[in-house]
Amino acid sequence: MDEDKAEDDIRTYTERNWHWFNSKPYFHVYVLLAISYLLILIFFVVGLSRVTSLSSKLSEVDSEIPELPAGLNDQLFPCGPDTRQWEYFNGKCYYFSLETAPWIRAHARCAEKQSQLVVINSMAEQNFIQMRTRNERYWIGLTDVDAEGVWKWVDGSDYYSGFLFWKPGEPNDDRHNEDCAHVWNNGEWNDVFCTYLCYYICEKPLPSRVRAHHSGT
Repeated sequence: MDEDKAEDDIRTYTERNWHWFNSKPYFHVYVLLAISYLLILIFFVVGLSRVTSLSSKLSEVDSEIPELPAGLNDQLFPCGPDTRQWEYFNGKCYYFSLETAPWIRAHARCAEKQSQLVVINSMAEQNFIQMRTRNERYWIGLTDVDAEGVWKWVDGSDYYSGFLFWKPGEPNDDRHNEDCAHVWNNGEWNDVFCTYLCYYICEKPLPSRVRAHHSGT
């Protein structure tokens, strides 16, 4: 009898407790939250595993990419891979400034870059500059500051037998002391006072290492 009573008491206690838990208004919410957290944890672990695997594969791919052959960088960026403002054309490197300056300062800035204000020697070079400047005003290395009307290139090139691309009617020294030349409308040349604020173009030969590479190919 005692054993039967004990079993009945245990069954009654269990049923009461289950009914108490099941009757709680938030019981099902807690269960759903627990399941949600468990699913989120599973998704996180799976995602982390996939990211780790992808990173490992990318590292393997990077290690398999061959290095550029010696000299190829010079072919792709003959004026230097780290000097994006320098552009290559027909054996020379050209620098198109992002700042404006008077002609004298522009001349000095080019010298600081081991270069000179551009000297335009041909229609091909003129077309290259014209396309690049796009109607903005840029100083070139041409001036008659030493003697009015006696124009000289900064590198000593013969002005009178060389290439010219003045705007019709220029140079005219219209406002007096217009002693420096720049490119403007459609790339045509114009004389203006040298203290005018203009962008500027520097030029220099290819670096010696690049010239040596090209001469050997």
